Amino acid sequence: MARSRPRVWLLAACAAVLLWASVVQLVAVGRLLLQFGFAGDADPSPPPSALPPPRLYKSNGYLKISCNGGLNQMRSEICDMVAVARLLNLTMVVPELDKRSFWADQSNFGDIFDVRHFIDSLRDEVHIIKQLPERLGPRDSDIMLEMPPVSWSDEKYYLHQILPLFNKYSAIHFNKTDARLANNGISTELQMLRCRVNFHALKFTPQIEGLGNKLVHKLRAKGSFVALHLRYEMDMLAFSGCNHGLSPEEAEELKKMRYAYPWWRDKEIDSQAKRSQGLCPLTPEETSLVLKALGFQKDALIYIAAGEIYGGDRRLEPLRAAFPKLVRKEMLLDSEVLRQFQNHSSQMAALDFIVSTASDVFIPTFDGNMAKLVEGHRRFLGFRRSVVLDRRKLVELLDLYTNKTISWDNFASSVLEAHKSRVAQPSCRQKLENRPKEEDYFYANPHECLANSTLCS
Repeated sequence: MARSRPRVWLLAACAAVLLWASVVQLVAVGRLLLQFGFAGDADPSPPPSALPPPRLYKSNGYLKISCNGGLNQMRSEICDMVAVARLLNLTMVVPELDKRSFWADQSNFGDIFDVRHFIDSLRDEVHIIKQLPERLGPRDSDIMLEMPPVSWSDEKYYLHQILPLFNKYSAIHFNKTDARLANNGISTELQMLRCRVNFHALKFTPQIEGLGNKLVHKLRAKGSFVALHLRYEMDMLAFSGCNHGLSPEEAEELKKMRYAYPWWRDKEIDSQAKRSQGLCPLTPEETSLVLKALGFQKDALIYIAAGEIYGGDRRLEPLRAAFPKLVRKEMLLDSEVLRQFQNHSSQMAALDFIVSTASDVFIPTFDGNMAKLVEGHRRFLGFRRSVVLDRRKLVELLDLYTNKTISWDNFASSVLEAHKSRVAQPSCRQKLENRPKEEDYFYANPHECLANSTLCS
């Protein structure tokens, strides 16, 4: 049947997956090392390799997607939707990025990612076009269906619920794509394709790549460095409802902001309860204590990979006092160079992504999308040191220390003990039946694509 999943692909994929598994990591690591500036004195722009031959297949229709969320959430969504397009034998349109969220970033896909590389590098898997044919007008509901797919869906959902829709419609527009493909229970070939998109096809533009490399080189010239993903921006605090350490006026300001955005569904939030459950980002002051307890010295070079910190320099004072060599991209690059990125939060986040992936140590203070995507990349690059903080335990210890219930030595030893096994290392994702939000995230630990994949089969 023309629209059914072709057997040829399954047979070919099974034969190719072993070969792909053995080379994908070496090839992509080499490319990523070049991308992130670890090629020493080598030319950072080697001549392009020969394009893979295009995959020939009868397309069942067009897939248009509109991503939602910040840069790293959208990155995972794009990987998922390429896999869906491949599964259903669809022609994919270059993704649309979110322009309506809190950040109001008007960047297009081509402002952040290399469009031609994206299309060409996946041509042996999916046919990707820059825009829909003119005959498929946006208002023609008889030709194009607009819908969000069901969250955390497996292949059966897309094959049995979505594919038959192309018997009626020429194109489908997925208007929401966050977490629409399951972490687990997906065929190995599709998991490998998600990795291929993530680690190879989604390459930043030369402009972003060059500036990110410049940041890395400036930091490396000063010695080894820590990338601290200090998730203490206004949107994070407003969305999460976490107000520990804030003044009543600041807490009220954030509450009003939360009510102003209809897509932030939870309005009344018990901040203290969330914090005790480890669901709040650490404050800069709490972060300074944790870093010292983990053994980082006062002369540690720390790069803050984050947007504008809520409260600005005043809020950062405790952290800067503990670690004077605290730097941000605004301190390392000329203001004129950064001007082109202003009001483009996703492009600024891309710079932080490059630095975080290249750092000697990566420590996120909250396990959001950037923390998870960077952790996955660092695993792929040879399990570089990433410290995943146990915030629930840390909050308990921080309160005991600040209340003078325990001494500094007791606090520091307890923090170290709690994080002995919290450094990213080869492991298999934890699977939780019918609890996808709580289980290990695919992009934080894509073990199918890593050296330890055979241990997790």
